[in-house]
Amino acid sequence: MSERLAAVPSAPAPAATGAVPAIVVLTPGALPLARRVQAAIGGEVHGARARVEGADAHFESAAAHLPHLFLAGRPVVALMAAGAVVRILGPHLGDKRREPPVLSLAEDGSVAVPLLGGHRGANDLARRLAEALGCVAAVTTAGDLKFGLALDAPPAGYALENPEAAPAVMAELVAGAEVWIEGEAAWLQAGDLPVADDARLVLAVSEEDRAAGAQELLYRPKTLLLGLGAERGAPPEDAVALAETVLAEAKMSRLSIAAVASLDVKADEPAVHAVAAHFGVPARFFDAATLEAEAPRLENPSALVFAEVGCHGVAEGAALAGVGPDGALVVPKRKGARVTAALARAPRPLDPAAFGRARGRLFVVGIGPGCEGWRSPEVTAMIATATDLVGYSLYLDLLGPLAAGKVRHDFDLGAEEKRVRHAMELAGTGRDVALVCSGDAGIYAMATLVFELLEKGGLRDGARRIEICVSPGISALQGAAARAGAPLGHDFCTISLSDLLTPADDIARRVRAAGEADFVIAFYNPVSRTRRTQLGLARDELLRHRPAETPVILAANLGRSGESLRIVTLATLRTEDVDMLTTVVVGSSQSRVVTTGEGRRFVYTPRGYARKEGTGIVPEAQP
Repeated sequence: MSERLAAVPSAPAPAATGAVPAIVVLTPGALPLARRVQAAIGGEVHGARARVEGADAHFESAAAHLPHLFLAGRPVVALMAAGAVVRILGPHLGDKRREPPVLSLAEDGSVAVPLLGGHRGANDLARRLAEALGCVAAVTTAGDLKFGLALDAPPAGYALENPEAAPAVMAELVAGAEVWIEGEAAWLQAGDLPVADDARLVLAVSEEDRAAGAQELLYRPKTLLLGLGAERGAPPEDAVALAETVLAEAKMSRLSIAAVASLDVKADEPAVHAVAAHFGVPARFFDAATLEAEAPRLENPSALVFAEVGCHGVAEGAALAGVGPDGALVVPKRKGARVTAALARAPRPLDPAAFGRARGRLFVVGIGPGCEGWRSPEVTAMIATATDLVGYSLYLDLLGPLAAGKVRHDFDLGAEEKRVRHAMELAGTGRDVALVCSGDAGIYAMATLVFELLEKGGLRDGARRIEICVSPGISALQGAAARAGAPLGHDFCTISLSDLLTPADDIARRVRAAGEADFVIAFYNPVSRTRRTQLGLARDELLRHRPAETPVILAANLGRSGESLRIVTLATLRTEDVDMLTTVVVGSSQSRVVTTGEGRRFVYTPRGYARKEGTGIVPEAQP
């Protein structure tokens, strides 16, 4: 193993949505400016395939690609006319509070225009581009221009109780009305707002559970921390009900909850995460020693709890540990049937990332052949979210700009269990880790090892409590089938010819069974430098069950540089024509080759539609 623990030099983190920005260019002359934008904000450069060489990803049509990016939640910086972008995205506009930033950047780099308002970081993104490129940030939102802040988009640490009232209040302020600020928030005081003691308009900052007034914007500071304790397997609904009871007792707003917190051995407790999801906040976890340090401040210390988990209180201890020494309990421990809860308040808004640790997440992702076009949006989002990438060096390199800013943990081929264990234990420290596989993570890849290690045990405690998310990718057999036509149109199977993990006799038995059953067969690992006989033996066995002219697809490097695809017959299949990177797809006795008018050959396996009686539509088989 060769491991790089230092973060890869990279551009700054992407915009507020957390998704990877897409920098869209239509002409080759705009590519140098796109690279400067990429250096400033990160992300990927997407170029028109017909005209822009050297982009990180390509598209056929901007009219189709821009909506795809927008609906996937990716920030867009389009080096094209503002009117064209607006016309393309117009039919897809909805809730501006959920949509990603969209900017138009003049091709000469002179002006950056947030097109759909300043929400979710669009104005900030424009200002970053202005600073990096020396251009003008064409910010047009009234609040930003006149007062230096957006009252309908408070900063991190605050939530607006009544966003629907913001347009009317902003309109009155822009028209010359004055405002009274009730409570404390540095960002409001820093704005250039017209403040008066007798103003009709009110900007209030309060945790108190009350309704907003008719001419008031009510901001909720994220100052509350909900501490939770739970028996293993406690009903999530009981935990949620107790949390609501504690909040009602405190008479404080749910929007002021910054996080829920508990003991680290509860990092995989469904009840804790159900409460976090109920309030839409993160969950944070502390070790027993940290919670025990809060023992002098506990109102309900318990020797029984200490004997069980090593600290005298979980709910109160976690709440106090999160709010820090300047915070205090608002509601001490309250008990449910199998859960406990306590509420603490900090004097200032809390940043959940600044205390405890998150439950680690392991994203087991298949990146297909590695090209952006064959990588799913879900996989892209998972990799963008990850703090760390673990995988074979070649696979990590295939991510290109998507790997920027991540800590890479590079492994050579082999020692797969060591690679997976490293990823799981890294996630066990509270990090978001992407275990990167080519093709599909569950087909001859790392996903199976993840669950095998869970069952086998021997992992550090934290690694057994991580969240595991497996996302599919395009496998080699799917890529080969798509390029060759439709050879998998009927029943098929896959067989690995590698005898490193599977005895040769078992491989031979499976090939014989697949031949007798007349499956289309995708052979993985057909040969290696030292193993040259298995493919020939498989061919000879299959010739006993299907015609010599059965089509065979030889596919290598699909979706990558050096892509090749050949169609031969089973009788002429030679080991010399195949290497380690080749996927071999052998048709069934029913597979056919058809040649188009332009002379291109395709392989397909009919499903028997022609033999169906009548002319009705035959339903598709469900996956």
